[in-house]
Amino acid sequence: MACGLQCLLLYMSIVFLLFMVQSSQAQLRSENGVKTDVFLSPEFVLEPGSVSNKFYYNIDFPRGHIAIKSFNGEVIDEKGNPIPLHETYLHHWAVGRYYQQKGIDIPKHHGDLRFLHSDHTIIMNSGVCDGVFPQYFGLGSETRKTATDVPDPYGIEVGNPADIPDGYEERWMLNVHAIDTRGAEDKLGCIECRCDLYNVTADEYGCALLPNYIGGLKCCYDSARCRVKEGFEGVKRSLFLRYTVKYVDWDASVVPVKIYILDVTDIWTKADESRGLKARHHCLVEYDVESCPVGMADDHCIHTKTSTFTWPKTGGDVIYGVAHQHTGGIGSTLYGEGGRVICSSNPTYGTGDEPGNEAGYVVGMSTCYPSPGSIKIAAGETLTLVSNYNSARRHTGVMGLFYLLISDSSTKLDATEAHKSRLMSNFGWLVALFGVGLVVLVIFMFYGKSERGDGYEAIKG
Repeated sequence: MACGLQCLLLYMSIVFLLFMVQSSQAQLRSENGVKTDVFLSPEFVLEPGSVSNKFYYNIDFPRGHIAIKSFNGEVIDEKGNPIPLHETYLHHWAVGRYYQQKGIDIPKHHGDLRFLHSDHTIIMNSGVCDGVFPQYFGLGSETRKTATDVPDPYGIEVGNPADIPDGYEERWMLNVHAIDTRGAEDKLGCIECRCDLYNVTADEYGCALLPNYIGGLKCCYDSARCRVKEGFEGVKRSLFLRYTVKYVDWDASVVPVKIYILDVTDIWTKADESRGLKARHHCLVEYDVESCPVGMADDHCIHTKTSTFTWPKTGGDVIYGVAHQHTGGIGSTLYGEGGRVICSSNPTYGTGDEPGNEAGYVVGMSTCYPSPGSIKIAAGETLTLVSNYNSARRHTGVMGLFYLLISDSSTKLDATEAHKSRLMSNFGWLVALFGVGLVVLVIFMFYGKSERGDGYEAIKG
């Protein structure tokens, strides 16, 4: 009878222990497990010298109320092989989101962002350029070796049903700008979109270019062609952007961050309330780097461009920072008041032929991950963005962008408490497991002792 009771207790304890372990593991997987989805863009076809610069709408993307933890991509062929930059140069890719009226569809892809109309609303990032950079993410040749991870407990919130207007749904769009430089007469000239190599005097809309516009986005538009060597032959090939999205389901433990994109070409106009003028950020997107005087040593040939403006938003903690530069870039720094460094981001140049290490190309940008709360930007603070390029030779159509993720301190407090609550819950599970383990151990010891008592007869005197 005693043995039967002990066995029953032992059985129930083991079952309870297994239940507790499974429940704890499920909760930990839910909290710490980052989901990863890999998608392909629609196909784009390139041949030597050709350009593809299309916008793809309603792309595959994780759905629901989620927190994005990273986004990155690379150009591949039909077999999934990565394509090196010296064959197809990834000028840039950019991903954004929009609200689309239900029941109305637009083509899967189109060459013009202006195709969106009144039934579709682009959801901009938090600024600061006035409508110029709508994307949430965007990189270029540096995409393979640039970290885009959003550290815990932070995340980029999307898909919140409370934010989506009635009758609309959230969708995502992708812009891929790629240039096939196989057989090009001047590969650097092609990727810098020099107008003479593309033999154009007007942009894609037929507007004549200004006489001093010698290179940039207006000359390497979709379907344009850069000059290749006479007699060079190369096959057409189908390419894709393979993009990877990491995310977690949204809950109260996630601290939301906002995306800001700064541009060193920003022509900032200060607000003047007495005249009814609002602050304006006129970002030009690209600029030219003039070559240094003949005879100057290369290490002294540095072109510096600077933009200074007042931070127009509420203050917050800097969670992440990275610059975007083209070939010739040697680094960019964002300064706060008093010359304090908020973030410095420098390029890595490749040294070989393989994808991700292409010699002469920017294959990565260093990033900033300040300790939470250590780097802040105050509302109304004066910021200075500096972009440096090597000017041993002339460069056209270069960029000096800076991406920031900012956390609002007021929202951080509530989410942090939720995060602590979850940690305490996990701790409670561990304590409970430890207690159950002790109970099982005691039962085993008692049961073993009883077995020893029942199995031997007393020595008779």
